[in-house]
Amino acid sequence: MTSPAPSEPNSGSNPEPTSPDRVYRSNFGIAGGVFLLALALVFAGDALVRGEGRTPWLALAGLLLAVPLITAFTLRPAVRANEDRLRIRNPFRSIVLPWAAVADVRAGYSSEVFTHEGAKYQLWAMPVSLRQRKKAARQAARASQDDPHGRTSVTADVRDSAARIAAGDQNVADLREMAERYQGRAGAQGAPAVRWAYEVIAPAAVGLVLLVVLGATG
Repeated sequence: MTSPAPSEPNSGSNPEPTSPDRVYRSNFGIAGGVFLLALALVFAGDALVRGEGRTPWLALAGLLLAVPLITAFTLRPAVRANEDRLRIRNPFRSIVLPWAAVADVRAGYSSEVFTHEGAKYQLWAMPVSLRQRKKAARQAARASQDDPHGRTSVTADVRDSAARIAAGDQNVADLREMAERYQGRAGAQGAPAVRWAYEVIAPAAVGLVLLVVLGATG
């Protein structure tokens, strides 16, 4: 999901961004995460209520480990972009990149952003779909057959502008365009900032330790 296109930059001052953040998330990942969390809660809840002996403790430890990890890889990933910076929320880290620090945004087998210092960060919220790429390539091939010189109809015009690139690749192209457009803004200057997601790591580590202890003492 993206917001309306941002306005032109103003390099002469340091105004606040004039449009809402563009937000990119994986709908498939969110749906999968909700399903897996519901499944984990059902099984663990049954073990907590009906289990005997160490079973409730094992279920509790499993929940402490599984819930943060499921959330980290499905619900947590997001990419937000405005006129000043790119915010990346990956499973275990959050990265803030002012546009001036961004050297390139690419989509190969995964979506990645590169800084001028040589660092590389994956965009977990923007997975690459090879299936969408193949579909876009087939549509582009059909569109090119309408006329040896390009377009012969309104339908061909629409296909040329929208169907020749996969949605994931288009999102990466949009971010690359924003980096080129806004890197000169006063508010887009600065160094990258990286923060570990301890709110995910800590409970998962506690759950893992409990499982190891329960397994060793069983």
